[in-house]
Amino acid sequence: PIHPVGIGQKLSTKVNVNIGTSMDFPQEENELKKVEISLKYGTDTLMDLSTGGDITKIRRMILKKALIPLGTVPVYQAAIEAIEQRNSIVNMTEDDIFSAVETQAKEGVDFMTLHAGLTSKGIERLKKQGRVGDIVSRGGAFHVAWMLHNQKENPLYAHFDRLLEVAHKYDITLSLGDGLRPGSVLDATDRPQLEELLTMGELVKRAWEQNVQVMVEGPGHIPLDQVEMNIKLQKRVCHEAPFYVLGPLVTDIAPGYDHIVSAIGGAIAA
Repeated sequence: PIHPVGIGQKLSTKVNVNIGTSMDFPQEENELKKVEISLKYGTDTLMDLSTGGDITKIRRMILKKALIPLGTVPVYQAAIEAIEQRNSIVNMTEDDIFSAVETQAKEGVDFMTLHAGLTSKGIERLKKQGRVGDIVSRGGAFHVAWMLHNQKENPLYAHFDRLLEVAHKYDITLSLGDGLRPGSVLDATDRPQLEELLTMGELVKRAWEQNVQVMVEGPGHIPLDQVEMNIKLQKRVCHEAPFYVLGPLVTDIAPGYDHIVSAIGGAIAA
């Protein structure tokens, strides 16, 4: 049986490890080795962010090997299959996205990053902002490209009730992805980030109303003096929903040492 993990108020901070293949490094044996190392050192959860090789096979192998909660980003699979079948991410259909969600849910994935808070209004905020780092979220970039090309609202936002039905049916925890998180400390706590956060706060309540568990991702690159404020802001706006912190990275000038600057930001956030 899967070892359950509790998150939220009154509980200890948990640690997640991201693993996954790429087109340049698609070897599944490398990911299984990462699983072994992660389990050895006591990770609480894993995320499979694979985008190269047979990602379905890799995910199933990880599910079999790691008896702890596993998360994924279903839009990665939908996007890759759209490239393979229709030559471009922007040719992905709305049903492709929901099919990937339900397929992975049936396989036993426990939580999923879904960028449902990224809306057309958020993109307009981004255009007017004039960021240094623009968009650094891979899933966020996939959604923005699709929305701009097709001139449509984000399907995960437009059809959020459909997403909740699947999540409730398979007891999936939604991890609301921050597609507009800042990729530079110079962009920290700007209007696009806050626009998305406000939307995620609304989605948290809608998820709870349907008895779906939910957490919120963020905030990305945040200078040291804004970390505490960002945590408190998220807690207030998102009704004390658990915060799945990505870092925060407290500097932009430590390439190759993200694990160190993330540990600093994460310690303050905790």
